[in-house]
Formats: sequence, structure tokens, C-alpha cells
Amino acid sequence: MSGFHVTRRAFCAGSAAALALRPALAAGDMPSLVAKSATRQIAPEGYPATDVWAYEGQIPGPLIRATQGERITRRLVNQLEVPTSVHWHGIRIDNAMDGVAGLTQEAVPPGATFDYDFAVPDAGTYWYHAHTNSMEQVARGLSGPLIVDEVEAPDVDRDEVLMLDDWLIEPETGQLYDDFDQPMMLSHAGRQGNLIGTNGQYRFELPAKSGSRMRLRLINAANARIFVLRLEGLSGWTVALDGMPLERPMPVMQEIILAPAQRVDLIVDVSAADGETAAILRLDDDDQWRAQAAFPVKGVQASASRGTPDPLPPNPNTALPELGDARALDMVMEGGAMGRLNAAIFEGRRMGFRDLVDRGQFWSLAGQVGMGDAPFARLDRGEAMRMRIDNRTVFPHAMHLHGMHFREVAPDGTLGPLRDTVLSIPGEATEIAFTADNPGSWLFHCHMLGHAASGMTTWIEVA
Repeated sequence: MSGFHVTRRAFCAGSAAALALRPALAAGDMPSLVAKSATRQIAPEGYPATDVWAYEGQIPGPLIRATQGERITRRLVNQLEVPTSVHWHGIRIDNAMDGVAGLTQEAVPPGATFDYDFAVPDAGTYWYHAHTNSMEQVARGLSGPLIVDEVEAPDVDRDEVLMLDDWLIEPETGQLYDDFDQPMMLSHAGRQGNLIGTNGQYRFELPAKSGSRMRLRLINAANARIFVLRLEGLSGWTVALDGMPLERPMPVMQEIILAPAQRVDLIVDVSAADGETAAILRLDDDDQWRAQAAFPVKGVQASASRGTPDPLPPNPNTALPELGDARALDMVMEGGAMGRLNAAIFEGRRMGFRDLVDRGQFWSLAGQVGMGDAPFARLDRGEAMRMRIDNRTVFPHAMHLHGMHFREVAPDGTLGPLRDTVLSIPGEATEIAFTADNPGSWLFHCHMLGHAASGMTTWIEVA
């Protein structure tokens, strides 16, 4: 199929807060967010349109935007034929609003609604997505960008959101392959698409002027794909990761690696000349660089360099955790194809790997498959925690903590920038540290969503 690049490798139970469930009503004075079936032209023109599930019928969902310190209110209206919920990814949110079916709320049944109402304490780039059977629902299209603007915006000419995604589409029909529980995908690198795009478009372009300065907010909304990116005709700085500003802008000197659910904010100057094309390029599995987003250059904004941008203003409550007093816990990852998982606890009893596979479960975290009745850790509010994540599998994992951000701990004990998702490398250990300052029951899981669905999900309780 022309225009498709097919990759060569396939790269709960708990306490629930049932709030605001009611039969579907008119939105009234609360803006609605309708989850429904729709048809969108994802594949190139000339190929069939694709049946999707989408918020307000859009791929990606509508941009939700607020200013730091404001509240966001949305009434989820479920017009699907299955239950659903919405997770507001990366926002340090009240636990009851986190949207995790089976842990922080009941799933919203077909025909019902749920009112989300929460403050946004942090400026930055975030996103929202389904968190009920998210492996399937996100792949079908249920995600969208959420931007929280600084009170004082940085000095840029444009602010653009780029939501990166891929879709696994049957070329002849244009429809999504519906084998979401395919064992090969669950046990290997996850569901990766054969069609890659930006903001729901296969071939994404934005015109730009030479010398203009843009803020580019990149969001990896893919189920499992790790994007390796580089700039062409753009000179830039990384100013924020996972919504959190860096202390100082860092020049982009090499490839940008963006794991599923991660975000990066760039401030870039268009160095390409009038008539040329600047681009964000991605590295595909055939070792070829292709345009993820192209910027045809028409006209000149400025001829002189503006120099390094100022850092973004810091978000509140981002002090370094006290490592000396931190509780240290180990989380061993096991399982998957070619893994070494012999047995683990699932649904309250210890099972061998073959029995787990028969139940569609392939992965474990600290000897537990999926959500157990007890959390991985119970922490006092304000307590610091160090977690050593030992990846004993042969696959990478994008590990996401709900409700709080953390810092990666380097071998020399120094702390990296704040993040909510870390890429765990096969055969290596990664240590993270955070202060448990947000009370509630918080999910910790792999954002290769097939891995989460087949075992790689646990939770942490903050008193």
C-alpha cells in the first residue's frame, strides 16, 4: 500500500470512588467530552476511511487548554457501547479525578456520564486518554492534548502541539486490526502500527518563516512505539520534559528519544532558508529517516539569531527528595518472550508461567502479575522513596507513575529532571526517587499498553 511503512519487528481490583455517575444528560454549564464512534481519514487520500473511537469525533481529541492555577471541568459523556473513563496524564491531580477504572473510580457505563473537576497546579504539556481497557481504547483513538499555559508565556512567534501516534491498519479495508489481545504483541514489544502520523494526519505539514521561533510540544500518544527524532533546518533547545520545566534550556545536539506517554517541549528557530523545508525527522526500523512533521519555509521572519531562550518558570512543589531518609524498594521486572519469569502471584495465588500465559498474562512487577489487593508500597504523606527498577526482560518499558513526578537517580547519586514516565532499558536497572506528597491510590504501570494489560501494572498508596 503506497505511503505505508510497515515495521519489520513488533517494536482492577481495588478501592473505587464512584462519583457523579448518572444517565447521559445535556452538558448544561459544564463542557462535555463525548466519547463516541466516528470515521476519520487517517490513511492517505484514496484509501478507505477508518472507523475509530474518538472524543467529540476528532483524532486526536479536542485540545483542552487552561492557564496555570485554573480549574478544568469536563463532563464525560459515554456514547460508546463499552464502559470507559478518562485519565489526565501527568497532572498532579486529586486522586478521585485520576480516571483509573477499578482504582480511583468505577468505569462509566454506556449511556452514562462522569463529571471531572480538578485544578491544574503545573504549567506544561500533558494529555488525556481512556483508562478503561486502555490497550484497545487508546489504540482506537481515545486520546487528546491538554495544555496548561504559563501565566507569562515565553517569547515565541508560535506555539504548536504535535501529537505523535501510529495505527495498525489493514491496507485493503482501511480498518484497524482488532486483534488487541494478540499474544505476540502482548508478549513482545507491544502493538506497533504500520502507519505513523502527527495530529491524526499521515503527512503533516505546517508552514513556517525563516528565522521564526516556535515552541513545539511533542506528545508520544502511541501504544508502544519509541520515537527517535532529530531536527533538520531547525536549531533548538529542550525546555521541559513531561510538562516540567528544565532549570535551563538544553541545546538539542543529538537525537530525541520519546517513549510512549513522554512529552518534550522544544523552543526552535527555523534555520532553513526561504523555499526550503525544515522538519522533525524520525528513525524508522529500516534505518531510514522520514519526516514526522514538515515545515515548508515561506518568507523571512528574522535574519539575526535570538540566542538561547530564557528558562520557563518553575512549577511549584518541585524540591529535590531527601535521598538520605528515603525508603528504598526494589521492583524486579520479569516475563515476556524470551524472559525468565518462572512463576508469580496472579489473582491471589501463585501460578507458573504456562498457567499465566493461558490467562493472557506475560509480565510481572516484583513477583505480582497485574493489580493485587495490596499496593506495592504504602507511604506516609511527605515520605521520600527510592525505587530501583531492575529490567530482567529483553524489551524496553515506559514506566509511568500517576499523581506525582519523580527524578531518575544517576549512579553517582545526582538527580535528573522531573518526569512522570521513564524508559527502562532491557538488562539494566533504573532508579527513581520522589516525595510522596499526593495522597491516594496511584497506578504505576508500563505505558506500552499491551504490557500493562498483560501483567505490568501495580499501585502505590500514599496516606
